[in-house]
Amino acid sequence: MAKFPLSTLQSPLSEAPISQKFYETAQPKERAFLVGAELKQGRPLLPVEDSLLELQRLADTAGLKVVGQTIQRFDRPDSATYIGSGKVEEVKILIEELKAGVVLFDDELTPRHQRELEKVFGEEVKVIDRTALILDIFAQHAQTREGKLQVELAQLEYRVPRLTRMWTHLARQAGGRVGGMGGGVGLRGPGETQLETDRREIGRRISYIKDQLENVRAHRERHRAKRQQTELQVVAIVGYTNAGKSTLLNKLSDANVLSADMLFATLDPTTRKVDMPGGRELLFTDTVGFIQKLPTNIVAAFRATLEEITEADLLLHVVDATHPNAAAQLESVEDTLAELEVDHLPTVVALNKIDRLPQGANPREMFDLPYPVVPVSAVSGEGIPDLLVAIDAAMVRYLQPLTVLLPYKRGDLLSMMYARGQVDGEEHTGEGVIVYGRLPKRLIPYFEPYMKGQQVADE
Repeated sequence: MAKFPLSTLQSPLSEAPISQKFYETAQPKERAFLVGAELKQGRPLLPVEDSLLELQRLADTAGLKVVGQTIQRFDRPDSATYIGSGKVEEVKILIEELKAGVVLFDDELTPRHQRELEKVFGEEVKVIDRTALILDIFAQHAQTREGKLQVELAQLEYRVPRLTRMWTHLARQAGGRVGGMGGGVGLRGPGETQLETDRREIGRRISYIKDQLENVRAHRERHRAKRQQTELQVVAIVGYTNAGKSTLLNKLSDANVLSADMLFATLDPTTRKVDMPGGRELLFTDTVGFIQKLPTNIVAAFRATLEEITEADLLLHVVDATHPNAAAQLESVEDTLAELEVDHLPTVVALNKIDRLPQGANPREMFDLPYPVVPVSAVSGEGIPDLLVAIDAAMVRYLQPLTVLLPYKRGDLLSMMYARGQVDGEEHTGEGVIVYGRLPKRLIPYFEPYMKGQQVADE
């Protein structure tokens, strides 16, 4: 916590120095208590203890100070309070002793769970679930207009079913006669009036944001179409949050993307051109990091951003090789990619942060994957040349073979074959150049009039 010392000065009336005083300049952090739960049946992606460690990192990123935690294992969640009544009383005692003002749950709570827990803990204690915490972090880190709109949309859609509790104080002022119960016409509580007004306002705001995001999506689509006219292939960098995606893009392209040792340091996609060993150029796009239990409404809100992944030619999956749950994190990302229906794309895995591994460790032994795996360090640059070679080879592997007879005046297409594809050989004839090679699938239409066996188009 920052302190500001007053300078030691000589008093005009005395030779004795004035004593130093220190004043706090930083606002104290809110104190948070974590609650984790684990179903006795089922196979969670992470053990509850490790999931709570991740929740603690999320809390740190959000600016909270974690002062304690507890875990409950049960057959099924309590319908009213999620955790059992005994555990609720235990948490109440602990947060009073630890002076915690926030209780963080590691799972998404229903509106009823949240209402009942707030009744028990009191109005001074905030009950926040994992989803609300992630949305708060997103709100802190969104920089572009698109990112801010996406975060606001997700927050509003999350809050709509939870609005009722915000107006309970007004309901009490009306003697509890909310919704006309027991009161009849003219005695409806102002709580419901405010609630209806608030819902209408939020509904209008959601519609407005969705319209704005559609405009952003259309704008991004035009940019993508323009980018594809340059015929550069796209590599989407994906991975678990804090795996080192932005650091890797910086190392590959001098992109100057914010990279920090925190979860969700960057939300907005960044695209940069990278020169490959084979002489071609590729576009690398850094995307928002994934995390286990990533809520569906967040994925939906960030659809425009995630479309950068769906339009990619290859996925570069960055994995933190030093993380004790690296395999589970990789599985979590693959599950999200399957939701986005892009798990069919060719993939290269970069096992990052090998500079932090013990000497002699072989990170490849941790994984049994059907695609190329390359150990790298985005900080030191170790393994980067091998990674680029692997990406280049994967791109070539998925190119479409073709044979074309190009007229000599179509040197532009011959240059495209060399720059964007793979030329295996060529023969010069009186009619033109016969080229044997491979190209990305989306470039084939440019060459269809000149494919071997077809009549060469009249020039």
